[in-house]
Amino acid sequence: LLTVTVFLSTLTPKFYFALTVTSSFISGLIFVFEWWHFRKYGTSFIEQVSVSHLRPLIGGVENSPPAPAAFSAGENETNRQNMPECKVWRNPLNLFRGAEYSRYMWVTGKEPLTYYDMNLSAQDHQNFFTCDMDALRPSDTVMQKAWRERNPQARIKAAYQALELNNDCATAYVLLAEEEAKTIVDAEKYFKQALKAGEMIYRKSQNCHSQSPQHEAQLRRDTNVLVYVKRRLAMCARKLGRIREAVKMMRDLMKEFPLLSMLNIHENLLEALLELQAYADVQAVLAKYDDISLPKSAAICYTAALLKARAVSERFSPETASKRGLSTAEINAVEAIHRAVEFNPHVPKYLLEMKSLVLPPEHILKRGDSEAVAYAFFHLQHWKRIEGALNLLHCTWEGTFRMIPYPLEKGHLFYPYPSCTETADRELLPTFHEVSVYPQKELPFFIHFTAGLCSFSAMLALLTHQFPELMVVFAK
Repeated sequence: LLTVTVFLSTLTPKFYFALTVTSSFISGLIFVFEWWHFRKYGTSFIEQVSVSHLRPLIGGVENSPPAPAAFSAGENETNRQNMPECKVWRNPLNLFRGAEYSRYMWVTGKEPLTYYDMNLSAQDHQNFFTCDMDALRPSDTVMQKAWRERNPQARIKAAYQALELNNDCATAYVLLAEEEAKTIVDAEKYFKQALKAGEMIYRKSQNCHSQSPQHEAQLRRDTNVLVYVKRRLAMCARKLGRIREAVKMMRDLMKEFPLLSMLNIHENLLEALLELQAYADVQAVLAKYDDISLPKSAAICYTAALLKARAVSERFSPETASKRGLSTAEINAVEAIHRAVEFNPHVPKYLLEMKSLVLPPEHILKRGDSEAVAYAFFHLQHWKRIEGALNLLHCTWEGTFRMIPYPLEKGHLFYPYPSCTETADRELLPTFHEVSVYPQKELPFFIHFTAGLCSFSAMLALLTHQFPELMVVFAK
């Protein structure tokens, strides 16, 4: 102690100034490196090293969640790498422009669809409803130009021109059903005419599809038209209250074209079956499509959670559950809700009416706010119909965020949460809608710590420079 006292008494203010400047510089470098590592990898470097390397040395065990049984680690990683980050999908339940979107605009004066969303639809129509063989049929040539028109009235005018050239032009009826029809009844009439013309053209294409690659392309186009028309007819029946007829049409369509599962017709079927309260049939559809190898959706995840919640929600009470603990069925329901919330965390606020809905866009981003709007718009009534389901959701959904390890993108049931969802959702959703943002990254503890250390040592250096004698007394 005497030696230390003698040593400290011989130190000059310059030493303390140099010491604090050096420590400030070093902590500043650490802070800059921590910030860079967090921005690039989403986690603290010091925290990562502590958990990964130091904790096992002192006897700690990392509490990482188990991987799903259906996946090996290698398969899980491969699936995550192959998953496109921000693919925009066609909304399976998109509304009719003339009968629904236009009506909203007339009443509110607000544009329900963004230019970006409508441009994606124009590209879809060109891909689905045109092919290289259109040049051989004048009506199809006119429709090829019609799908590129930006002005709705110009598209409708072109559709009538195509019908003048060929009264059996199915795609012209499709355009009129989507954009000119002012009611669902009128849209259904147009689609029935499109179905009659589409079936006739489809049979002709089947007979000659093997003649050349061009004829094969024509068959694909005519198949797309036929599937689109049948699906929209089923949706018309659903909207007009003929739900059993709609379910039959959807089932027949899925049997007739089983390879077109990427069109997500099963999501239309799920919604119609929920309206019929045919929960056993809903479970059968989920058993087929809620597979780890298939793309997930909010409709799949939240419908599975709804069915699990239905078994326990009527008698569920948070007070009782906290006293006696959760039963097996309640644990399964809560886990299903956590799984759904991890997939799309935006949905609960719409189902619980903590946030107002808007009309769903024509395209959605999986796991994004646009998908949440589309799901809640059609499925809120199904959650309300089951007594206690929304109460169970309200009591348990926020617990998901405590279970997901940091960083928030590191989900263990699904591929990591995309970082570009906010940008894409702002393009898809109207400007008057407040887009939900998730995850909002919180800065790790060590970034706060190093920033504080850097600031504190810099302050000491400044005080030492200004008041050297006083700081030397303080240090001693």
